[in-house]
Amino acid sequence: MSIDVDAAPDTSTLLADSVMSAELVRLLRSRVTSSERSGVTTGTAPFDGSELPFVYSSSEEDVEVAFRTARRRQPIWGALPVAERARIMLRFHDLVYSRRQQGLDIVQLETGKARGSAAEELGDVLITARYYARTAEKVLRSNTRRGAIPVLTATRVHHVPLGVVGIISPWNYPLTLAITDAIAALMAGNAVVLKPDTQTMFTALWVVEQMLEAGLPEGVLNVVSGEGPEVGPYVIDRADYVMFTGSTATGRKVAARCGERLIACSMELGGKNAMIVADDVNVERAARIAVAASFSNTGQLCISMERIYIHTDVYDEFISAFVRRTDALELGAGIGWGADIGSLISGRQLARVTEHVDDAVAQGARVLAGGRPRPDVGPYFYEPTILVDVTREMILSFTETFGPVVSVYRVDSVEEAIERANHTEYGLNASVVTSSTRRGKDIARQLDAGTVNVNEGYGAAWASVDAPMGGFRASGLGRRHGKEGLLKYTEIKNVAVQRVQGFTRPDGVSDKVWGEGLITSVAIMRRLGMK
Repeated sequence: MSIDVDAAPDTSTLLADSVMSAELVRLLRSRVTSSERSGVTTGTAPFDGSELPFVYSSSEEDVEVAFRTARRRQPIWGALPVAERARIMLRFHDLVYSRRQQGLDIVQLETGKARGSAAEELGDVLITARYYARTAEKVLRSNTRRGAIPVLTATRVHHVPLGVVGIISPWNYPLTLAITDAIAALMAGNAVVLKPDTQTMFTALWVVEQMLEAGLPEGVLNVVSGEGPEVGPYVIDRADYVMFTGSTATGRKVAARCGERLIACSMELGGKNAMIVADDVNVERAARIAVAASFSNTGQLCISMERIYIHTDVYDEFISAFVRRTDALELGAGIGWGADIGSLISGRQLARVTEHVDDAVAQGARVLAGGRPRPDVGPYFYEPTILVDVTREMILSFTETFGPVVSVYRVDSVEEAIERANHTEYGLNASVVTSSTRRGKDIARQLDAGTVNVNEGYGAAWASVDAPMGGFRASGLGRRHGKEGLLKYTEIKNVAVQRVQGFTRPDGVSDKVWGEGLITSVAIMRRLGMK
């Protein structure tokens, strides 16, 4: 439902104006199913703390309109050949690539992340769009299965769209997490209602606009706006399936609400991810991997490393290289290339990171690098931080910090490292650094995590979109990526056709003769080696 935005006051700043024209702001706002009566939401530009352009919030009635529209359009979209959906996805891919600089600018504006981190998520959008465009037709194709009675029973399995998928996406990767789950849901024939985080509305709206321009029919992908605790339940109560990315605490509430409705959900939640540095590593290479694994996206990455276990034989040398490389990282506020580390998203996130570090230091932890806010760079900046002597009593030893902070530990053996790495309620991602690929694979098998990267922090598993991605235990439910990430958005329909005689007892045959005959037939199949 489009609205007239011209009458409302525009509170955008010079920074926002330099990235988005007034015309673009009006276009993107018009893509939200919202109304003036529900008030406005606005975010804060992390680089300078100024106010971002507003978006009208969605009421419960607005969310109902979004779902009603999606439900009306979904059968038409679902009836399109998969190949036609794929052509739209490839056009979308090309539009995102051709307008990548504009997309990167908006991501940086709303998140404050370094441009290199923004480029990672834009690249992920391209990879995912291409992957599902190329593979969905084969994965979704109906297939024949073995029937109960050879020749006489024909069984065929079909993958049917669920209907309307509700996606609730976070602020930390607002481009990729707003659209890559939607890509899979759409390719499976569903319609989608998306609720992005209020801080990063324009990033989500920008990528949705590219999808619509690529040829996605109006009403198949709708966007609603508002605070998660208020608008999120409206989405969950109307969706046929829910995809949620966020904290474990909120994920439990989402899963409980889905359970009450008996609808399925998938979610990627928190992590306290661990890296193991074995005794045979090239120290400089290991330190380079650890820096990227710990501080990319300013540590605001569900799959980044927050704990590193280092074999005692290489501990001192590794720490020296790790600290040196961390101290050399360049912090920077501004749209464009050059900075290694960007801003935290908000004052709230800065307060969380500061609390975790200060609590640890107060209880005896030592800071080897960083350890303080940097208001001279920007209001929400915090230095990349390395801590030692962290104990189980400290908050950051067991709670996800979600910032540029990592604790390091000396261990006497790889076996000790594995045991300590697994000592957590989470199980999202892990990393092993070793000179032996075979040894790395062996260690990886013993780690309780949904993904394990050998000689990488997170990129190898994340970017391998043909393989499923997700967490164990408190780190989530279900998987994204791969055929698993596509088929979860479908129901499975089994159509069985019986020819000639079936399982109904014929007239004139006693139940004993018929029953014994069925049982004997099954036994004969066993002797013939049949499944």
